[in-house]
Amino acid sequence: MDFLPISLRLRDQPVVLIGAGVVAARKARFLLGAGAQLTVIAPRQDSQFRALAGTHELVWHAREYAPGDLSSAIMVIAATPDRKVNEAVHAEATGRGIPVNVVDSPDLCSFIFPAIVDRSPLTVAISSSGASPVLARSVRSRIEAMLPAATADIARFARLHRDRIREVGTSENERRRIWEQVMDGPIAQLILSNRWQAAEQALAELLENHRELPVGEVYLIGAGPGDPELMTFKALRLLQRADIVLHDRLVNPDIVAMARRDADKLYVGKQRSDHSVPQDRINELLVELALGGKRVARLKGGDPFVFGRGGEEIALLAQKKIPFQVVPGITAGNAAACYAGIPLTHRDYAQSVRFVTGHTKDGKLQHRWEEFLSETETLVFYMGLVGLPIICKELIAHGRSADTAVALIERATSPQQRLLTGTLGTIESLVASAKPQAPTLIIVGKVVGLADQLRWYGSG
Repeated sequence: MDFLPISLRLRDQPVVLIGAGVVAARKARFLLGAGAQLTVIAPRQDSQFRALAGTHELVWHAREYAPGDLSSAIMVIAATPDRKVNEAVHAEATGRGIPVNVVDSPDLCSFIFPAIVDRSPLTVAISSSGASPVLARSVRSRIEAMLPAATADIARFARLHRDRIREVGTSENERRRIWEQVMDGPIAQLILSNRWQAAEQALAELLENHRELPVGEVYLIGAGPGDPELMTFKALRLLQRADIVLHDRLVNPDIVAMARRDADKLYVGKQRSDHSVPQDRINELLVELALGGKRVARLKGGDPFVFGRGGEEIALLAQKKIPFQVVPGITAGNAAACYAGIPLTHRDYAQSVRFVTGHTKDGKLQHRWEEFLSETETLVFYMGLVGLPIICKELIAHGRSADTAVALIERATSPQQRLLTGTLGTIESLVASAKPQAPTLIIVGKVVGLADQLRWYGSG
């Protein structure tokens, strides 16, 4: 990130604002709202600024800026239409080590003002790092619509009872769980309904009946094919509750980053002939962490029950009577086909679809190839890049035409997605030339021919 978002206490702190126009008036409202001791230096005041000065305490020097004006400030804002004045203010502030903001000049800013959603004591700051203030305001308006005005009351309730909950919770994890019950449950709804006394009573009952849970829980979460926007709401909610995240190689790092910042992240991914953590050890880890009271997010690419070995991982949890939840994800077969413009079923071309592993073991694929001969069935091979020559050879050998349409989709749903189309007879040479990288997905059948007409995402 270009700028670090922080919350700065300005109450009773000296701030200097150079300029008194319309833009300066907007900055002054921010600063006065935060309790700053504001000094304004400008030869003239805009009407908006005069109205503001009439209702707030500030010091106004009716003159031009002069070197030395910033000597006592802890923050400086330059909002004049004169570039030379702004540059001079920037130079003095920088020389004194004072944070400075020059309006409409990101190159002269050591800090910038975000768009703010104010539900004090809760505030949300949105910044585009100066790239597009209009975009930041647009995002702010969406967040404004999501947060009721009474959200401020929830924040005040939390501040009032923070010490009380600290005394009850015996560990950081346990205190966090109490707060989650407050924020995500009926207590927050009571506050939003202006039923403060009922909320106080509900909190007292929660704390009186509270006991630390000896066993945690495991969330087996399908992260989908890669695009973070294809995650489900439930997947995101449980991911953000987890104390620790165990994630696979194919999970987009942007999705892992959606977890709580204080959650531990443990990579347990596998790739061909390189298993960083053996599957049996992963199964044992889930048990050990849950028995230690942790909430564990087991994050897997695609859907955990479609070539994801999810069943193996929860079998041991069920045996040990450890609570778990399974969250489906969009499997790669569906997602890759959609993003490539290839409908897996179509009234005119395919009445069924078959998902098949393309992962070889000892250089072989153990399938009943004679079952794959229907011209009205679409075949979808997962993890088939290395096994592609075997797939093509066996399908042709068992009766499929060498002219049968084939698509290979590389890194589906990501900005790097590529689509290669050919036939059983030509796709090997196309792949050898294009050199795609895993993860890939292979689709065989007449529906591949629709890609030229229906594809909508990516290029090449």
